[in-house]
Formats: sequence, structure tokens, C-alpha cells
Amino acid sequence: MPKMEKTVLQNDSNEAENGTHKPETPEQTQENQSCLDDHSAASRPEVLSVTDLIETVNEISKLSIAHEIVVNQDFHMEDSVLPPNSLEGRIMETMYKAFWDHLKVQLSSTPADFTSALKLLKEVKEILLSLLLPRQNSLRDEIEEALDIDLLKQEAEHGALDVPHLSNYILKLMTLLCAPVRNEAVRKLKSITDPVQLLRGIFHVLGLMKMDMVNYSIQSLRPYLKEHSILYERAKFQELLNKQPNLLDCTIKWLTKTALDLTTPPSSSPDSPSSSSMARSSPNWAVDNPQLPSSTMVLYQGYLNLLLWDLDNKEFPETLLMDRIRLRDMESQLKQLAILTSVLLVARSFSGSALFSSTEFVNKLKHITKALMEGFNSRPEEAMVSVSEQVSQKIHERLKDMGLTALSSEKKASLKGQLQNIAKKENCVRRIIDQRIHLFLKGCLVRGMQESLLDFPVGLILIKGELTKLGWKFFNLMRHNQQRLTLSFEL
Repeated sequence: MPKMEKTVLQNDSNEAENGTHKPETPEQTQENQSCLDDHSAASRPEVLSVTDLIETVNEISKLSIAHEIVVNQDFHMEDSVLPPNSLEGRIMETMYKAFWDHLKVQLSSTPADFTSALKLLKEVKEILLSLLLPRQNSLRDEIEEALDIDLLKQEAEHGALDVPHLSNYILKLMTLLCAPVRNEAVRKLKSITDPVQLLRGIFHVLGLMKMDMVNYSIQSLRPYLKEHSILYERAKFQELLNKQPNLLDCTIKWLTKTALDLTTPPSSSPDSPSSSSMARSSPNWAVDNPQLPSSTMVLYQGYLNLLLWDLDNKEFPETLLMDRIRLRDMESQLKQLAILTSVLLVARSFSGSALFSSTEFVNKLKHITKALMEGFNSRPEEAMVSVSEQVSQKIHERLKDMGLTALSSEKKASLKGQLQNIAKKENCVRRIIDQRIHLFLKGCLVRGMQESLLDFPVGLILIKGELTKLGWKFFNLMRHNQQRLTLSFEL
């Protein structure tokens, strides 16, 4: 059989080099399904039948993909290439090579054996037809006639099947149907004279063209899905809820705990749970308000709590499982921004405003800090030592270049020490920045993005571009989920 491609969800536009089409469940969808399955096993009153379980998994998969298309603007399908040294990769490559070698033997025999070639032509025809738009009826009829498999079988039986002629016809169709990005690949195919290598190349490029069509369809459907996604997700989630009445148990626990955190006086312990720490990032309701917080405020605080969710906690809210990976990534970005801001503020306190009035210099420090922070999670102290060395050196050099007083040995040592201290979670600068970032995000949910940007926190101005971009992502994602969650409870 010809090599067929594996497809995966991607957030970038890197083009795979090999493979044509074999759908594969996305990693994120697998995690969502696993989480729901784990929760379902613990909470449902009776075990689902195998049929019901398969249907549930299929519904979750559909729901996850539709949700991903709407909330992820970079969502697209792309080929996945197996690692060449992996066992699976070696096995698959051996199988593919055996198939193409067998085809070569068949076509080279006397008389030629067209059995495998006909199977290939049938698959080529199906792919070409799948690339047509609904209005291309005349071209569809032409392909059906030119690649009539029954007629081609008769020609093969009489030894009259003209593979080169059919290949040239297919190449002309590919030139007509391919996206501009594939023009060069199709052009190169025309120079191949070996019929087996040509068919192999045709399959590879057709696979890429089919993926182009899938991504074109995704882009075309996105506006429609955005308009109707809430109703679709609500309906699908309600279907799951009808099958599993306890499906919202973890969501209820999450909101209940959030409400308790908001109305319970803050603990004096610095080691209180993460959700309580997040709740204290804003004034405590029990102290500052005679009335209980509204359900909307509880929900917004709950969303912020998710940014500090324990990765080992299995009771993640069911209504947000599809965004768990996305929220985990946002949490990581927020942590990096807090550390980056802390570094810049400490550095500015030692060098004055003259250096930091230069956008070029600030961006240089950002670039250095981000690059050296790549290993922060596993080796925070070591990473911050590197940051302190580089940042202090750049400040020293810049002050000298500007004719200003360079850092003394004592000041340089003090600067390094304060920068290295940022590696500690209890660092006062880092904690304050962390709280201000969370307050900004909460303000985005409460007041809206536009108003929050007009009143941007002065202490975070050095990361305004980065935080604004992340704020929009968080705002749009949470507002989308808010609409879906509201209806889930209304139902």
C-alpha cells in the first residue's frame, strides 16, 4: 500500500517533509478524553456500555476539535513524520519501501502487471475528487470519465494501460487544483521519468494538497463556527450531561471553593494553598463588602485560580478540560513575565531612567533574560545567576558608552545579588509583580480589555506589549467559556 500520512494539530506553519494521509487523534483531545473518562469512572452511578463509551469519546473528540478551531486562531492540520530511528518509523518505512519495490517489479514484468497500479489510480482519483469544490461539476465529470477504473481495468487486461499518459493527465489536474505554494512541487514532478518514482511523488504532493484543502475548509468554517460555537458546544455538552448526570461535579467543587476563598478572611500563613493566594490578590470580600460576591465575580476569580492549578490535581473543572493545556501554557507565560518584569525593575533601580528610556536597550535586556530563562523551571538559581551576570554587564557597558558613572564593584555585586534572589518564590519584588499581573487580568474580565488597557498599571509598563497580547488571549478564552458555562448550569 502507498505511504499514507499521519495528521496532527499544529500551532505553527512548519511544513513536514514526508507522508500523505492517516488521521490521528490530537494529543490535546486525548488528554481531554482521558480526564473526562477518569472523572466519569469515579462519579457516574453505573458503568457505561462499550457502545456508549465509544459514542461519548467520539462526541468529546468532535467537541474538542470544534472548540479548538474557534479559540485557536493558529489551529491547522499538518503532516506528522515518525522519527527515522524509532521502531515504528523503521517498520513503516520498510513496509512502504516493500510496496513501491513490488510495484516496480510488477510494472517491469513481461507482460506488465497493473494490479497495484490500478489500486493507486483509484486512490488518486478519490483524492482528486475530494479536492474539488461543489460548483466544479464539469471537472468532476471529466475526472470520472478519464479515470474510469472499470475501463482502466479492461485496458490493463489487454496490456494497453498507458501509465505515463495517465500520470501526465493527473499532473495537469494537480497544477489546476493545487494552491500556489505547491506549484514548485508539482513542477518538479514533471521532470521525473521513472513511473514508480513519479507515482510515489504524486502521492506525496497529493497528500499535501489534501491537507491544504482541509486547512482551507477550517479557515472558511471558522467565522460560521464562531457565530454558532456556543450553541453547538452547549448542545454537545448537554448530550454528555444527559448520559452522565454527575459530569459537573468537579466544576461545582471548583466554584464552591472559589466562593469560600473569597468570603473567608485571608490566612496569615505564607504557605497557604495557591487558590487562596490568588484570591488574596484582590481585597477580601468578607472584609471590604457587606454583601456576598456575585456569581460572576466568583466565576472570574475561579478563572484566575486556574492559572495556578496544581498539575497533579485530577479534579479539574469539566467545562474547561478542553482548555487545560492552553491555561497551563498561559500560567507558564505569566510566570516568565513576572520574573522578566522583576529583573527589569531591579535593573532600572540601579541604573536610573536614562538607560531605560531607550526602547532598544530595554528590548536587548528582555531578549537576554528570556533566552537565559529557558532552563528556569528545572534550575532557577543557576538561570538567575546567568541572568544577573549578563544584565549587570550590559548595564555597566551602557553606562560607560553614555558617558555616565559606571557601576561600582559594590553596586554591581548588590545588583547581581538582588537579581539572583528573584529565583525565590518568596522574593518580594516578584510577589508584588505577580499580584499586579493577576489584578490586571481580573480587571480585564471585570471591566473589559479596552478599559483595562486605557488604565494600564504603571508598574507593568515595561511588559505592556507582552501582557496585552496574553491578556487578550485570556479574556477571549474566558468569555467564551463563561457563555458556555452559564448555559450548562441554566440547563
